[in-house]
Amino acid sequence: MASPPDTSKTTKLERYNSYIRRVNTTKLLAASSKLLFRVTLLAALILIFFFTFNHPPLSDHPNPTSHHLHTTSHLLSSAFYGNGAAWEKEVRRSSTPRRPNGFSVLVTGAGGFVGTHCSLALKKRGDGVLGLDNFNSYYDPSLKRARQNLLKQHEIFIVEGDLNDNELLTKLFDIVPFTHILHLAAQAGVRYAMENPQSYVSSNIAGFVNLLEVAKAADPQPAIVWASSSSVYGLNTDNPFSESHRTDQPASLYAATKKAGEEIAHTYNHIYGLSITGLRFFTVYGPWGRPDMAYFFFTKDILQGKPINIYQTHDNKEVARDFTFIDDVVKGCLGSLDTAEKSTGKGGKKRGPAQLRIYNLGNTSPVTVGKLVSILESLLNVKAKKHVIKMPRNGDVPFTHANVSLAYRDFGYKPTTDLSTGLRKFVKWYVSYYGIQSRVKGSDTSA
Repeated sequence: MASPPDTSKTTKLERYNSYIRRVNTTKLLAASSKLLFRVTLLAALILIFFFTFNHPPLSDHPNPTSHHLHTTSHLLSSAFYGNGAAWEKEVRRSSTPRRPNGFSVLVTGAGGFVGTHCSLALKKRGDGVLGLDNFNSYYDPSLKRARQNLLKQHEIFIVEGDLNDNELLTKLFDIVPFTHILHLAAQAGVRYAMENPQSYVSSNIAGFVNLLEVAKAADPQPAIVWASSSSVYGLNTDNPFSESHRTDQPASLYAATKKAGEEIAHTYNHIYGLSITGLRFFTVYGPWGRPDMAYFFFTKDILQGKPINIYQTHDNKEVARDFTFIDDVVKGCLGSLDTAEKSTGKGGKKRGPAQLRIYNLGNTSPVTVGKLVSILESLLNVKAKKHVIKMPRNGDVPFTHANVSLAYRDFGYKPTTDLSTGLRKFVKWYVSYYGIQSRVKGSDTSA
């Protein structure tokens, strides 16, 4: 009887071929997965790049809280700001002084009210000025853009970015050896802090710390002048307010963040040798001002025939403010910069004691809100519809009055503009900017 054929070799060969097919299939799937991952990653990067350059700024939306999203977009896209040689050339050109021994100043909040005026004044005298602003929508961004256009006409470049964007700030300091920082960027407003407290912490505290961190590591370290606020006096009842008065009783979160800034400044001065000067502004007003300020929206409402609220204290006293005209404040800011000593640190290490100062910048002549309205009525030739109400408990203080003797002693600060003169200049700008001269009948709006 014949033996059955030996099939073991055939079976083994089939198993081996099957194994090879499985291995090849696995390799093909793995290769396909890697290719798919790379294609997906490339597509995502292209989309991010497209969004960064083509999506409209989030700050143009009317919702005030949108500036948080706006900040996030800058954190995502900051790497793209400095990649162009033309961008770096513009940064250098704007920040290069034209006068001998001129300053090179980084002005944060350059698209803001005080920032615009200070930038113009610095550029006019031959200093180099580079602006930084995130153009958030706390108030109408179109006004900030108009200020930006004004600065552009005077060859001042504003980098659009956020204080919390460490990568962007570091890049700016890598490009430009700034001699000074004029730090005016902040989340402003006393009442808005009750609606969006986190924005104050993000800008006024975290943003300030980030700026100081970059400044301490710079070589050379710049001297820093920054905007504190008269609001730090809070519940202080001594008048006029002096730099020696207590400031540990803030009446609003805004005031608390500014007071925190003063303490943070002390720390960085003490540890790292940064030369720092703080300026406590008292109700600054004037052309190109902030729409959230009373004199501004009073003007708007009076012209539109809308009633305005005039606050009284709960014991029936008139609210009064030490209104300070913008030109006087600019002189104080430039005087502070001119007398600021050099920082003493290098590479983040202190080499010796550094200058630390704090000053009031006010007008020294408090005026009641009722008097403010009367002046506006005269300038606008319109009778206001006044609604007198009790002052809400929102953090506002009833009275401010600045003692500026310290600033006068150290850099000759002396305010010269009374409220009537300053408001006349503001109204002239307002009716021109909004194109409503014809509605201001018979009023003298000459400067």
